[in-house]
Amino acid sequence: MFKNDAQNLENLPESLSGFAGKMQAAGRSFSDLFNFARGVMRRRLGVILISFAMVMALCFAYLRIVPPTYTAQVQVLLANQRAEFVQQQSLIAEPALDLSQIETQLQIINSKALAATVIDQLKLASDPDLNGSGPSIASLWGQLRARIFSPSTKELSDAANQPPEDVVAAFQSRLTTKRLSFSNVIEISYSSSSPTRAADIANAIASAYMADQQDAKVQADRDAARWLQQRLWDLDDEALKAERAVTAFKYQNNIVSSSGTPMEEQQMTELNNRLVAARAQTADAAAKLDRYEAVLRANSGDSPSLNALDSINTDVLNSPIVTSLRQQYLELTRRESEWSTRLGPSHSAVIELETKIRSTRASIIDEVKRLAATSKNEFEAAKQKQQEIENQLTDAVSRSHTTDTAELTIHGLESRAKGLRTVYNTFLQRYMSSVQQESFPVSETRVISPASPPLSKSKPKTAIVAILGLVGGIGIGLGLALLRDLMDCVFRTPLQISAVLGTPCLSLVPALRKSKAEGEPDQVDGRIPQRTILRFPGRQRTVIAMPWSRFAEAIRAIKLSIDMRQTGTMCQVIGITSALPNEGKTTIAVSLAQLIGHGSGKRVVIVDCDMRNPSLSTGLVPNARQSIIDVVHDTRSVEEIIWHDPKTKLDFLPAAKGQLPYHTSEILSSDGMRKLFGRLRETYDYIIVDLPPLTPLVDVRAAASLIDSFILVVEWGSTRIDVVQYALHSAPNVHASLIGAVLNKTDIKAMARYDSYWGKYYSDRQFAHYGFSSAD
Repeated sequence: MFKNDAQNLENLPESLSGFAGKMQAAGRSFSDLFNFARGVMRRRLGVILISFAMVMALCFAYLRIVPPTYTAQVQVLLANQRAEFVQQQSLIAEPALDLSQIETQLQIINSKALAATVIDQLKLASDPDLNGSGPSIASLWGQLRARIFSPSTKELSDAANQPPEDVVAAFQSRLTTKRLSFSNVIEISYSSSSPTRAADIANAIASAYMADQQDAKVQADRDAARWLQQRLWDLDDEALKAERAVTAFKYQNNIVSSSGTPMEEQQMTELNNRLVAARAQTADAAAKLDRYEAVLRANSGDSPSLNALDSINTDVLNSPIVTSLRQQYLELTRRESEWSTRLGPSHSAVIELETKIRSTRASIIDEVKRLAATSKNEFEAAKQKQQEIENQLTDAVSRSHTTDTAELTIHGLESRAKGLRTVYNTFLQRYMSSVQQESFPVSETRVISPASPPLSKSKPKTAIVAILGLVGGIGIGLGLALLRDLMDCVFRTPLQISAVLGTPCLSLVPALRKSKAEGEPDQVDGRIPQRTILRFPGRQRTVIAMPWSRFAEAIRAIKLSIDMRQTGTMCQVIGITSALPNEGKTTIAVSLAQLIGHGSGKRVVIVDCDMRNPSLSTGLVPNARQSIIDVVHDTRSVEEIIWHDPKTKLDFLPAAKGQLPYHTSEILSSDGMRKLFGRLRETYDYIIVDLPPLTPLVDVRAAASLIDSFILVVEWGSTRIDVVQYALHSAPNVHASLIGAVLNKTDIKAMARYDSYWGKYYSDRQFAHYGFSSAD
């Protein structure tokens, strides 16, 4: 045990160290997330502010455009208790007021019938809030819906005494009802553009509801009284029948009836009469069945004559189904005759009509068959009834007079007659009480808090709209800012260069404004030698004109990277290229060559190999007549075409001007070009080559064998990442010899918003301490 404790004590520092490491990693993650969020807000502050301003403007416009709405409330108490003597006399039991009953009352208040009643009472059909004449989105939609779904003339005539459906729907949309907590109180709310009208309508709804409830109770009592009256009549009849039964039984046992005729004889007479009637009914049913069968026989062929129905059996034509089918048959026959004449008997529409005619004709025959089957059943029933009466008559004739316990039967009949008379008297008392109660109507509901005109509008709520606008504006702004930041697929920081391209970022070259001295010739003392560079574009002279600028320091960083690369491999010929045109590679090449020639004392030459767009030659030596193509073709020597800058000791080999060569890639990969670069290697310490861009041309790949190392120029905030990746992927020999990339035209002030780690480094205060100035 002690041994385990000792091991735990030994492992305690490691556990604490692991815990501390996890806490530190969590802190870094939180710091990274915080820095990312802060960077997004700083980078996209304009998007956030614009989105916030637009949302707030929409909220303000909404508050200005949407008319105010005022809501009035009235509270109604349900289950107002009746007086005790009224409850005792009531015919209808009081229902238990539970949740379902309250919900039922809420639905009654929200019903169309009650809405129509209030609309008619207050003449609200012309109310602008309901008929859609007010300025609102709902009114425009109501007018459009009315145009599209306009009711027919019949529908308008049927609803002449009712308010329009859209008015009722608008009224119901402004009406809300709810139960207050767990009480029996219902709150009725109505919204209107006028506070007075809202209160009047809310009170009218409560009054209409209470009147409807009272009318319903009165009507229910009347229905109960009507039923009770009818029941009294029935009980009276039953009592009289029972009393008469006693008398009849007495006569039966004395073998006489009330008229003095023997009961058996009277019974046989009645049975004879019933037998005569039954035989007549059987004969009628048989004749009717014969007529149906005659119709079926007359229409059993392929072309039955429907006119035979009128002459054979009127019962068939009295059937609504047969009548309807016959009308369809005649209509189809008429249309078939017209269409056959107009379209021809072989037309598909005529054939389809003939098919429908045959189907309708078959349906008529089927219906006649069904009627015949029904008639047959009636005939069988009539025969059976006739047979039963004949059997009863036979029994009555053969039955002998019997004597039984007549006295006991008479007592039972008399007891039943007395009981029915007692029930009749009881119902008569209840009926008289209900008639008297109708003169004392009591409503079960009452208003406990009438509606009054509201002092403030219920909607739109200015505070809520402002809060929603504030939250929504900030949320939308942050969302758009994050979306735009995620879609920003361009190079912004050195870390992106290293992570995406797998190569170091040599320098951040700040963007330069257009120089006022651009195009002015340099001042040279004495006689000007031949092929002397006298004019530099203003931006390409910045590294010399402003040596203490951040631009010059960025070019020094590029030169230092080249020199450090020389310690490992040969790096005499440096090619400057980019993925796309206009990324500033020429300015970087000229500035780098000027810096080397002016400050290090090394011999440097810059070669313009961008033959299809020799912008460098056009800017430095616009009067040059010969180019490196003449040297490659052995028509001129290097000494005859080289130009010299006396200020920076820079030599320059121009490219072709005027008519461009067709096969520049063949020229760059030719033996003459290799010999030229071999001579330049023997003469110069640094050879800076201005190459064309990688993506549009293959010239850089053709000249890769001449170059020791490449420098890729990437424009800050403009060049897409996938374009640069594709350019390096399509030129693997260039990628393998790449020293690094230069992030050109960098907005130094904006860098602090994109690089959360080194944001303070880009501040001018860090460089002003050493005398640096901004050159942008």
